[in-house]
Amino acid sequence: MKFGTKSVLLACLLLVGLSFAQVAANNLINVNVSNIKTEIAKNINVNVSQIPVTVQAPIDVAAAVCGVSVDVLTAQATQGNNSCTAKNDTSALNSIVQNQLGSQSNK
Repeated sequence: MKFGTKSVLLACLLLVGLSFAQVAANNLINVNVSNIKTEIAKNINVNVSQIPVTVQAPIDVAAAVCGVSVDVLTAQATQGNNSCTAKNDTSALNSIVQNQLGSQSNK
């Protein structure tokens, strides 16, 4: 029975490790920017109606604009919630939005 318990424990640890590895590999968080879209539009000189509701941002950018730590976002992502709501903007977020707008116009 001890062997079975150790095997189950090892399997659980591997699954947790794989979950963290998946977040690290993906490294993208869906950031809801609807609360700050006016500021972003002003910063990148576009009409506010062009700003998307969400953008995918690297986890460090998402943590900075959402006001949470990378550890918190990583933990949330491993539980299936890889999103947050932006509370402020940064030049990195502005660049991400601008790049997304540019890629949409090229489609």
